[in-house]
Amino acid sequence: MPSGRSQALGAADAERFRRALGLLQSGHAAEALAIAESLARHVPDAADAWQLLGMCLAENGRRSQADAAFDRALALSPANPVILRNYGVSLARHGNALRGQGEWEAAEPVLRRALSMAPAQPAAWTDLGVVLRELGRLDDALAAFRKAAELARAKGLDEPSLQDAINGVLADAGRTTEALAGARALVARHPGHAPGHETLASLLWESGDRFAPGEDPFAAFRAAALAQPGNQPLQLAFLRTLLAARRAEEALELLGPLRRRDPGNAMLDWFAADACDALGLHEDATPLYERLATGWLGDVPDFLNARARHAFRTRDYDLAAGCAGRVVELDPRNQEGWSHLGTAWRLAGDEREHWLFDYERLVGFVEVAPPPGFGDGDAFLQRLRATLEAMHGPGREPVNQSVRGGTQTPGQLFGRADPVIRAAQDALRAAVERWVASLPHDPRHPFLSHKRSSVRFVGSWSVRLAASGPHSNLIPPLGWASSASYVALPADVLDGGADSRAGWIQFGQPLEELGLDLPPRRLVQPRPGHVALFPSCTWHGTVPFSGPEPRMTIAFDMQPSSRPDGPREPLG
Repeated sequence: MPSGRSQALGAADAERFRRALGLLQSGHAAEALAIAESLARHVPDAADAWQLLGMCLAENGRRSQADAAFDRALALSPANPVILRNYGVSLARHGNALRGQGEWEAAEPVLRRALSMAPAQPAAWTDLGVVLRELGRLDDALAAFRKAAELARAKGLDEPSLQDAINGVLADAGRTTEALAGARALVARHPGHAPGHETLASLLWESGDRFAPGEDPFAAFRAAALAQPGNQPLQLAFLRTLLAARRAEEALELLGPLRRRDPGNAMLDWFAADACDALGLHEDATPLYERLATGWLGDVPDFLNARARHAFRTRDYDLAAGCAGRVVELDPRNQEGWSHLGTAWRLAGDEREHWLFDYERLVGFVEVAPPPGFGDGDAFLQRLRATLEAMHGPGREPVNQSVRGGTQTPGQLFGRADPVIRAAQDALRAAVERWVASLPHDPRHPFLSHKRSSVRFVGSWSVRLAASGPHSNLIPPLGWASSASYVALPADVLDGGADSRAGWIQFGQPLEELGLDLPPRRLVQPRPGHVALFPSCTWHGTVPFSGPEPRMTIAFDMQPSSRPDGPREPLG
């Protein structure tokens, strides 16, 4: 192939080039591709023809062929700034798509290559920061976000979302003082920026006792919401935060004037229904849910799940089953929808509950082999516990999580540079792969039908529960499979028999707030150095315990993957 000898396009070919480019820019990618393929065949030594073909192939979803076409363009015209920029922008779009699918490992090299070719892309630096944060690479994520902010400032832009991302990474890294200062400065400069208020409220909720004693975590958020009644994103974010913090009464009080100001607003009515339901005002919630179900929300899985929870609380199990059935019809991988449907089947005495959950076969309890270089299992667990203890900085549970009476590490646990965390991640992956290999394949089953040879982690954290701290029954929304790996356990958990079951993990008992008098279907006594593994649609929680020692775990959610080192087939 010629190198550095690009042929110029003649007048007729240049006209075809412009026509194809116009079609591509107006959304007619298939027609543009046909012209670009013909042009590349006609003038095979023209770099412009190959870069056009690369852009057209990329828009038609043919990524590997697009890369080959761009590479040929660069071989014909090395270091051509226009080709480099177009190739970099094309790769950045691909990286953004991979990021949107949760394909963190695959997205990183694509985004890095995009930025090596076209470094002045604030959006690509932002995407890279998001990916690195999800991978637990906090120092690198911080550098990427700061680079994006620097490029934005050079264009005269003050992007609050970038500063909010920086504050979030600082919080993940345990740099709480810096994160709080940044969050306060952000909401002072951009009082209408809802995510910034959410970050500040979350930081104060978790760490206020240490860094801002006596301060109401929601004071700044509340003041901004009251001062800006027409800022709907801010109002909705504040309402969502109040409900997550179990302040439904305040949320309902705030909703009154908002709903009078904007009657018929479906989102405000939905929040009102949820607030009434949380307060036990079911007779007020029912007509709201009924009316909203006849509009566009009737095809929104999150709303249908909320209505199913209301139906369980009001003992309308047929309605709960109908809502859940519609959820899994709209989104066959919706974990909460399947959980609600299985619960409705259980209440109806329908054997499909056992087909779905199959607590004996699908709940695994696997020993985790100690990683090499750390001694035996006990020695490694001691190292791991000391490492995790240093990361449990916040004084209370996150506002939007199921932990009660304990703490949860911020951000992603896996992917961090700490050698002990990396060793734990590798050991747990090996244990998970053994478990996955033991599972049968069932093309009709919503869990087993997606089995692959390995997994990718889509969330990872450590929980440290104090005495009497239950972990409320829950469903992880982003997982295919979930886990609880045991690092340290109180004596009453280790020594307690089947009569007490203190601190055991339980499966099949629905969320307590649904008010269903259903016992767990299976309980498992934890043991250090072991991991419980189960479908994410399975209700799971922790029995309270009273021992003085903490109960420390690592938990992670997973999606299927065809290879251990990165994702291939996302669940969507």
